[in-house]
Amino acid sequence: MKRLHICVLTLCSLACCCFAQQPSASSPQSATPQAGATTTTTQPVAQTEKATVYFYRYKQYVGSALSPSVYCDEAELARMENGRYFSAKLIPGKHTFRSNDKQSGVEVDLKPGQEYFLRVEIATGFMKGHGRLVAIVPEQAKFELQSKKLKPLDGDKVMDRERVSLQLVAFGETENASK
Repeated sequence: MKRLHICVLTLCSLACCCFAQQPSASSPQSATPQAGATTTTTQPVAQTEKATVYFYRYKQYVGSALSPSVYCDEAELARMENGRYFSAKLIPGKHTFRSNDKQSGVEVDLKPGQEYFLRVEIATGFMKGHGRLVAIVPEQAKFELQSKKLKPLDGDKVMDRERVSLQLVAFGETENASK
């Protein structure tokens, strides 16, 4: 019952984030083609049209030896190390994210050009711990990602090199506000 409440609260906060991040009607991303105009493109979705999902894990002593996997639609993206982060550029639409705890996950309807944030937490188990993803509101996640204790994930932990990026994070407004 407690897990159900946590899942419902997580999904509600994620839904609020999604609605709060909707682009305005005047933005070029939301512009629709004029009547009679044809849009025939056979090119893949451009990077600016993709959504960015940031994954991160606090640097903590508890569970520091564990490197749980992070999955998108059952495809392994990377193995998350202690005190690390990475981002993934994904095609907009519904995606399911989880770590190695198959009972816990998040389904997100990604919008083009939007940013989403998922934190990997270590849940204790009988014999060993396992990873669990938690959706985090952008304001909190951007602050936490700016921590000097977090570093980009090591390249040897990446499984999906097409979608995963190990670039340093930089959020302009957050950086200035934290100084």
